Amino acid sequence: MIDWKLFAIGSAFFAGLTAVLAKVGVRNISSNLATLIRTIVIITFLSILVGMRREWENPLLLNRKSLIFLVLSGITTGLSWLCYYRALKTGPASLVAPIDKLSLVFAVVLSILFLGERLNTFEWIGAFLIVAGTLVIIFR
Repeated sequence: MIDWKLFAIGSAFFAGLTAVLAKVGVRNISSNLATLIRTIVIITFLSILVGMRREWENPLLLNRKSLIFLVLSGITTGLSWLCYYRALKTGPASLVAPIDKLSLVFAVVLSILFLGERLNTFEWIGAFLIVAGTLVIIFR
């Protein structure tokens, strides 16, 4: 089994690549249309993947709590993408992407508040450095 850390690095790499590709893609169209096109591609890609892996299940038969939280997650993902593409439309990808990564700090804080997770000293230092680095980028 592949370690979760490898998938996390893959996620970071593809998110970085996404910023560059999206900046070029959104240049001559509205940011909302760009987000819609991205969403259609993702739906198509994941539909093929789930079908090939035979993982399809009727969503209405899934655990209700899981379904509610996945719908809420989808809504917040959509809002995040709309904001991200609007920022990329007018701002440089080299600044938008790092600021967007403040999501890491928000995720850490929300995980502590709502999931009861605990950070050790090094993890707190890492979160602080992310905030400090973002502030340096914003106010350079």
